[in-house]
Amino acid sequence: MQDIPFRSAKQLASLIRRRKLGCLELLDLYLARMARHNPRLNAIVVTDVEAARKRARAADAALRKGQVWGPLHGVPITVKESYDVVGMPTTWGISKLKDNYPSRNALAVDRLLAAGVVLFGKTNVPPHLADWQSFNAIYGTTNNPWDVTRSPGGSSGGSAAALAAGLTGLEAGSDIGASIRNPAHYCGVYGHKPTWGIVSPRGQALPGRVAEGDITVVGPMARSADDLALGLAAMAGGDEIDGAGWQLRLPAPRHRALRDWRVAVMLDDPVARVDGEVQDRLQALADFLGRRRAKVSDRARPAVDTAEANRVYIQLLRAATSGRQTDAEFEANRKIAAVLAPGDERYYARMTRANVLPHRDWLAANETRHQMRLRWAEFFNEWDVLLCPPAASAAFPHDQAGERHERSITVNGRRVPTTDQLFWAGFSGMVYLPSTVAPAGFTPGGLPVGAQIVGPQYGDRGCIALAQQLENELQGFVPPPGFD
Repeated sequence: MQDIPFRSAKQLASLIRRRKLGCLELLDLYLARMARHNPRLNAIVVTDVEAARKRARAADAALRKGQVWGPLHGVPITVKESYDVVGMPTTWGISKLKDNYPSRNALAVDRLLAAGVVLFGKTNVPPHLADWQSFNAIYGTTNNPWDVTRSPGGSSGGSAAALAAGLTGLEAGSDIGASIRNPAHYCGVYGHKPTWGIVSPRGQALPGRVAEGDITVVGPMARSADDLALGLAAMAGGDEIDGAGWQLRLPAPRHRALRDWRVAVMLDDPVARVDGEVQDRLQALADFLGRRRAKVSDRARPAVDTAEANRVYIQLLRAATSGRQTDAEFEANRKIAAVLAPGDERYYARMTRANVLPHRDWLAANETRHQMRLRWAEFFNEWDVLLCPPAASAAFPHDQAGERHERSITVNGRRVPTTDQLFWAGFSGMVYLPSTVAPAGFTPGGLPVGAQIVGPQYGDRGCIALAQQLENELQGFVPPPGFD
């Protein structure tokens, strides 16, 4: 039983269907591991064990009758705390929401349940899902399984930590600023940021919000690329309104062998320098692809100015999240923005202006974004994917002092603003593109490094397919030491 908790959800479901493992038996295995290991990590912060055991017993009974609920029948999972789940609070790490118990599940949760999962808990986040760390006043700090003095990433940090430590079978995260991709990279697991709009976010929102936000998406996280494919298939599609008029048909992957891929490689950029230890692992991956006769270029790029892309992304990002402000906060930011020097391009200045951005200025930024989308589409006529970093460094030490924009990380021996690396989130994310993060090795100090595989709009299955081929031929998930 020792390796079972680290197996993929696909493998676990197969064991259950073949009656090699019971649904309740597997749930109890994960619950025992949670009791043993979660105190070190604080990854899983809410549970509903009674409801989970009831469902696991029902799943076992269904199998005895020859009934299979779906491809994930009986697999125990957790989801990010920001998803609505009946019987568990949804707080987004905000103290005033600690008693917010939703009356219905998020749509993605219902779809995962329809695929057969046994949902037993929720995983930690930062307040408002707005950090590459995962700590809040309600649940405390989540630690990285590879080094508990370091961040597991954010905002789906609890999700990634629970997966890496073998505390859950599958996870669901969300991403507007690498909140799936960054934790997957920091914790050595898999994550997929879907094409914007293909997975309904209904029920993964602050109370009372139903409109789909700009840039933001929800998607799967896992210990295997196969599980990303399963998770995306379960979660994707329009809600009951949109689904009445359109159906999602994602194109099949174009290539079955590594030699057939056309891969552009982008290791670094002046807008957000990347630590040499991360670049080395991505270069090793590119070299491996070259040895497998893939077409690899370190010069091919979309015809997009990266500095302009970063500027527009921060505008659109902070405009998208500006609705979280109270009236008093909005008024304070309006006054600050009015006295900022026109040439002040610090992140704080860009953020503050975007928090109170006039709609006319948003329309201009949106127009620029859509022009960039066309240039990316032209790029993908020649190249299948862009391989790039998910972040500027491996996981950094916990740092909870001050505000996010006031903190820094070390990149190539220099302290730089932690918000610089948002570039690697927004370069592809703000133009709606899908990307998969897959394990790509370790730094000399033993911290995981992930590779971000960016594909064309609606090319989700292709991004995941390349991750699957790399998993089979180069490297897959590696459990962190000390969690056997």
